Amino acid sequence: MPSSSNPQRAVILGAGPAGLTAAWELLERTGYHPIVLEKSTYMGGIARTVNYKGNRIDIGGHRFFSKSDRVMAWWQRFMPLQALADPTQRITYQRQSREIAAGAQGPDPEVTERVMLLRSRRSRIYYLRRFFDYPINLSLDTLSKLGLLRTIRIGLSYLRAVALPIRNEKNLEEFFINRFGRELYATFFRDYTEKVWGVPCQEISAEWGAQRVKGLSISKAIWHFVKTAFGARRGGIAQKGTETSLIEQFLYPKLGPGQMWDTVAAEIRARGGEILTQMEAVKVHIEDGKVVAVDARDVKTGEIRRFPASIAFSTMPIRELVGALEPGAPAEVREIAAGLVYRDFVTVGLLLRGLKIAEDKEQGTKLVKDNWIYIQEPDVQVGRLQIFNNWSPFMVADPSTVWIGLEYFCNEGDALWTKPDAEMIALGKAELERIGIIDQEAVLDGVVIRVEKTYPAYFGTFPRFPELRSWLDSVPNLFLIGRNGMHRYNNQDHSMLTAMTVVDNLVAGRLDKSNIWDVNTEEEYHEEKSSDR
Repeated sequence: MPSSSNPQRAVILGAGPAGLTAAWELLERTGYHPIVLEKSTYMGGIARTVNYKGNRIDIGGHRFFSKSDRVMAWWQRFMPLQALADPTQRITYQRQSREIAAGAQGPDPEVTERVMLLRSRRSRIYYLRRFFDYPINLSLDTLSKLGLLRTIRIGLSYLRAVALPIRNEKNLEEFFINRFGRELYATFFRDYTEKVWGVPCQEISAEWGAQRVKGLSISKAIWHFVKTAFGARRGGIAQKGTETSLIEQFLYPKLGPGQMWDTVAAEIRARGGEILTQMEAVKVHIEDGKVVAVDARDVKTGEIRRFPASIAFSTMPIRELVGALEPGAPAEVREIAAGLVYRDFVTVGLLLRGLKIAEDKEQGTKLVKDNWIYIQEPDVQVGRLQIFNNWSPFMVADPSTVWIGLEYFCNEGDALWTKPDAEMIALGKAELERIGIIDQEAVLDGVVIRVEKTYPAYFGTFPRFPELRSWLDSVPNLFLIGRNGMHRYNNQDHSMLTAMTVVDNLVAGRLDKSNIWDVNTEEEYHEEKSSDR
C-alpha cells in the first residue's frame, strides 16, 4: 500500500454513498489519493436531495438506519444528532447504551443546519381505500378491515405454508408464499411487487426477497406487535434485534439525504481529495490484467481526459462498466452484462393545501404521520407516496402546506418515462383523487423528476451473474461497490459497507474479494462481527 508521502491514485467512478465513502476511507486510512469522477452535477446518487422552490424531495426515501455500529458512528461524525427533549435520554443500539448525542447538548435544528434529526418511522399500506399497518399484524383493526372470510383464508393459507413449505425456492413468488402464505401474498404483496418491477413475481429471483425482507415473517410481525403492545420494544435508534422492515426510529439529515453527501464531499475536498463533476467514464483501460487508467468525457465540452489509476472503484452500472473495458471482456461476459436489466423511477412532487386523509385526534384532524404509504390499489399506476413533512419539517418551505412525492416505477423510454411533465402531474393528481387521498383543487404546484437505473433487477441474465462477477473479480485492482456497481439491491448503509470493506482489505493486504460480496447476504452484517476493531 502506498505511503502518505508517496500517494498513488485511486480512481472512483461515481459520487454516490459508496463512492464518497470509499474516498473518505482512503484519505483517512491509506496513502491513496482519491479522484472521484461523477457524470452529474450533484453528490449522493439517488441519495440526493432535489430542491424545488425551497421544497425538498428525497428520491425514493432514505432512512438513516443501520445495524452496523460503524455506519451509525460514521454518519454522526459528519452530522451530529439533534438535542433531545429529555437531556437524560440515552441512545441504545447494538446491545449497548451510549450517549451518542449528549442529550440537551446536541445541536438545535432551529438554529443549526448541520444536524441529524431523530424521527419516528411509520409506513402503511393503502388498499381497498383503507389503511393497513405495515408490516401486517393481526390486530382487530386489520381483521375487521379484511373481513371474516378473507381473514380465514389468510390464516388457513399461512398454516398450510408453515406445514408444507415450498422446497428449494426458485422465484420471488415462492419466497413470499413460504413466509406469508399464498392468500396474504396475493392480497398485499403480488400486485405491488409486480407494479414495482413490471414483470410477474415468478420471473424474479428469490434472492431479491432474501435481501429485502430477510428474517421477516407473519410470526415475527405478530411477536413484534405483542412486544410493542406490552411496552417491551427497544428505545434505541439502531435497534439491532429488529428486522429492517420493523424499525420504528431512524436518523435523518435536517435537509434530506443529499445534505449528508454534500457535507462528506466538502470534507473530502478539504482533505485534498478530488471530486470532478460532469465527468463521464467512457473507457477503463486494462493492461497485463490490471486497470491502469480511466478515460472520462467532459459532459460540457466533450473533451476526453485520461486519469492514471493504481486502483479503481466502480459504482457505475455493470452493464456500462463492461461496455467501457478496453480491451473488451470475453464474449460471454459481455453477453451477460448486456442482458442485465434495470428498473427506472419517476417522482411527481405535489404541493398541496392539505390531504383528504387525516389522523383522527381528540383535538381535531391532523396530517397523517406516515413517511411512506404503499399504494396497493390496482386501479392506479402510482406505487408509493412520500409525505416529506414527516421526513423533516425543514423539507417544506411553507409549513402550512403539504409536500408529497408520488413514485412511479417504469422503464426508460416507455410510456410513463416519456410522458411530458404536465401530463405526469395531471396523472398524479387524478390518481390520488380517484383513490380518495386528495382533491385536485388543493394542488398548488408540481414537479417531475426522472431517475434512470434506480433498481438493479433480478431477472434478465441475472441468473448467470456469478460468471460475470468471477471474471470482474479476477481484475485484482478493480473493486465493484454500491448498488449498481454490484447489481445488488443494497440499502445506503450496505453500499457504504462495501466501500469500507474494500479499504479494510487494502489495509490488511487481503486479495480475496469475497467479503465484499458478503455484505447484505445474511441477517447480520458480516462487518458487525469486527466492528469494534
